[in-house]
Amino acid sequence: MGALVPILILAAGASRRMGGRDKLLEPVRGRPLIRDRALAALKTAAPVFVTLPHGDTDRRAALEGLDVTVIEVAQGPMGASLSAGIAALPRDVIGVLVLLADMPDLTSHDLGAVLTGFDGTPRRGATADGRPGHPVLLPRRLFDTLKNVPGDEGARQVLKGEEVSLVPLPGQNAVTDLDTPEAWAAWRAAQSDRSSDSSL
Repeated sequence: MGALVPILILAAGASRRMGGRDKLLEPVRGRPLIRDRALAALKTAAPVFVTLPHGDTDRRAALEGLDVTVIEVAQGPMGASLSAGIAALPRDVIGVLVLLADMPDLTSHDLGAVLTGFDGTPRRGATADGRPGHPVLLPRRLFDTLKNVPGDEGARQVLKGEEVSLVPLPGQNAVTDLDTPEAWAAWRAAQSDRSSDSSL
């Protein structure tokens, strides 16, 4: 069943809050964030699709050599990227795992945990105390509605009327996203602290 549930990485945002930097090209574990996210997704063995803005050569170059399918979309709100990505998926998929490209802590194990046991009910990653986050696993029956999701809503509005299974993930993995230079600085400081602790 896993082969019929691809991973869709939404990576067409404009990084408007980054002061001129592209958050998806920020270095994470020695490589651009977008490449790091694609590698994590590929480790699940699911097919991987990535939305990129039309003509964005830098993000495309960061994915060079990886077995991912790029879907070019107009740069803009998450809803537009999600709609275009859903529309480009193969017809035989039974669902899709949506991964936001600016979430550096989600591991391939986390993605696999949300994928495992999919029975057609929407699923999403969550913190241990039940705070919903990402990634989000959406069944095919919602695709037509998702193609018309407005603005930055993403799948949130579509899931309001659904029974969603929450999958607890370690720490804050499901909710950590990095949109500003300040958030990046704090995240890197936390990583440095963890590395120091582990070396003691």
